[in-house]
Amino acid sequence: MQITSSAVSLNVDDVPASSAFLVEHFGFREEMAADGFASLTRDDAGMNVVFLRRGLETLPADQRDEHAAGLILAFVVEDIEGELARLRAEGVVITMPLTEEEWGERAFQVRDPNGVIIQLVDWNASTGD
Repeated sequence: MQITSSAVSLNVDDVPASSAFLVEHFGFREEMAADGFASLTRDDAGMNVVFLRRGLETLPADQRDEHAAGLILAFVVEDIEGELARLRAEGVVITMPLTEEEWGERAFQVRDPNGVIIQLVDWNASTGD
């Protein structure tokens, strides 16, 4: 098997709202879009984020009405404090403040208009050793 690309696909009620949020605040661009569908990418992301409208007939019946819940869309960044300041300045509500775990991971969260949790993470934080 050879994997040529990766994507995460999330069911939401308002595809244009989630798409616009990632474009405006996270630098993604729409690669493909149609009624009830948008695929977004960044050159440095390593994956696409796909939004599908809940209830879309092309989805299997047992998945159609599911909402993107119970997951975190995490992006590892180099300047977590700078990203936090930038998002605040843009008026994005921080739904989980910047926290630091004992193993050194630092993270904060926001939610898009459909409630999708987006977490910015610094995996390279010093552990204090």
